[in-house]
Amino acid sequence: MIHAVVDVARNAGSRVAVQDLERRLTYGELVSECAQVGASMAAIGVEAGDRVVLLIPNSVDYVVAALATLWIGAVFVPMDVQDAPRRLTSLIDDCSPTLIIVQDDGLVSSDLRVDGVRTLALRELAGRSNDMLNPVSPNDRPAYIIYTSGTTGVPKGVVIGNRAFSAAVESLAAGLPLDSSTRTLCVKPFHFDGSFATLFPTLVCGGTVVLRPREALVFPRVFFNTVASESITNTGMTPSYLRTLSSSPQFGQLASSSLVTLGLGGEAISPGPLRNLWSVAPHIRVFNRYGPTETTIAVTQVEITPTMLDENVIPIGVPHPGVEFLLLDDEGAVVTEKNHSAELYIGGIQLMDGYWNSPELTHQVLGTTFVAGRRLYRTRDLVYRADNGNYVYVERTDRLVKREGARISMAEITAALQSHPNVDTVSTLSFEKEGSLGIATFVLLRMPTEDVELRRWMQERLPSWSMPDRIEVIESLPLTKSGKTDETKLLGDVGLRPVAKQSRS
Repeated sequence: MIHAVVDVARNAGSRVAVQDLERRLTYGELVSECAQVGASMAAIGVEAGDRVVLLIPNSVDYVVAALATLWIGAVFVPMDVQDAPRRLTSLIDDCSPTLIIVQDDGLVSSDLRVDGVRTLALRELAGRSNDMLNPVSPNDRPAYIIYTSGTTGVPKGVVIGNRAFSAAVESLAAGLPLDSSTRTLCVKPFHFDGSFATLFPTLVCGGTVVLRPREALVFPRVFFNTVASESITNTGMTPSYLRTLSSSPQFGQLASSSLVTLGLGGEAISPGPLRNLWSVAPHIRVFNRYGPTETTIAVTQVEITPTMLDENVIPIGVPHPGVEFLLLDDEGAVVTEKNHSAELYIGGIQLMDGYWNSPELTHQVLGTTFVAGRRLYRTRDLVYRADNGNYVYVERTDRLVKREGARISMAEITAALQSHPNVDTVSTLSFEKEGSLGIATFVLLRMPTEDVELRRWMQERLPSWSMPDRIEVIESLPLTKSGKTDETKLLGDVGLRPVAKQSRS
């Protein structure tokens, strides 16, 4: 990864690599600063394999700190600067870092002064040493650790190796029309690995990364103004964020904008926002990305077409080079038939090393116990392979719930209501209903429609046992920090609470 950026600097050192509202660095300046910061880190005792926590918002400083950490073979651990001190302290204790890098030392709470761990501002590191170290060979050592809660509710440190990291970035870059003229706006926060799909492919292709504060990009006008003023050609986001943008009065500005490629990932895609996008900007190419954090950023990337929307099937594509997909049924047998849904297991070069300090948890989802001789990650995602070879995501296995003995698919309920011509977006969730399981469907409408009409539409397309208990028409979907739909808030806003996850049977 770092060597690819050095190669760009060697050939085009004067080209702008990364910029935010405060400063910009050319590729030559970026590599020089990374070398200097790396030398300073080494001088204070940071060694290859050590963890370095990055407590830095989306900024030029973050990019420098991450690349400088890779420069000396250490492991960068991005964390959310807006997290509560108690949670941050817990994560820092868990990964046992040698160093914490912050953007401004004066803004760090005293609650985060962890005993035995040095905290330094990036600017201080940049001025500590005049040495210029060469970047180390990455080998098979870890590159970064991303903390994710997943289904356990307890943060898990996903350890990603350099080979997996480089392979993912190379595949994502190869699947997009990126080059030295590319100007990428990073929307997702950098403590989520989904942001890496826009940041690092742009850098290895010699393009320019444009950064804005994440709290500012909550407002659609900031996004649209930045796209216009910075001549943005490429960006990536969650489908939920696209939905938010599509409801903005400025959405029509995309018709005359320079934006040509858009990557979507992190959750299932609803056709409504895409139709809205192409109605104003049909020239924008949209790519669907799929991949659990444990399989490094994304393992598929496919261009979405209007035909896919018409057929109501948006695939996730085919696995990247060096990545293997296997579908296994409930008995663990390999499913080879097309159009047959089964649980997806992923193998190959992009697999995580494991969960940090959690060998038992790692063994539950990663290993050779699923299919002898093959190291696989169990995704708990249901997918099928279509006639054209593309894989299609169906739903999570934990979205398959049982009520009164009948298995119910949340995806089937969503699809039934999504097909109504007046419906824009649907989210279907389970909730606690007097000690049993209830189902609520939340609907964003294109045109006003009576509840009785929506219910009639669903009754014509669903078995009686799959009918939702409540249909809630809402004006907007709340988002989490990562830009996905905030399901807990969605339920809470109408006085409901989530039901405990059910196991698949």
